[in-house]
Amino acid sequence: MPDSTTDLMRRASEVRARHESELMAHSGVVGVGIGFRQRSGAITEEIAIVVMVVAKRPLPDLEPGEVLPSELEGVPVDVVETGRIESW
Repeated sequence: MPDSTTDLMRRASEVRARHESELMAHSGVVGVGIGFRQRSGAITEEIAIVVMVVAKRPLPDLEPGEVLPSELEGVPVDVVETGRIESW
């Protein structure tokens, strides 16, 4: 029987909590959360750890240490360009 959305969100949240500090240490990362993965601008039903960045850069322009993982502990990672996030 497949996991429920609630179970998947809980698991993704636990994995995010374990890896948040290492993700936030990457240059350009402004936030980390849980949400639905986006593909070609469309929101899917796949639960993912969402890493928000100021600007996405092409993979060939990144140094090996700058590349974010595509998954963590089996949970997909989705990198989303948000620009700078500032509080008022």
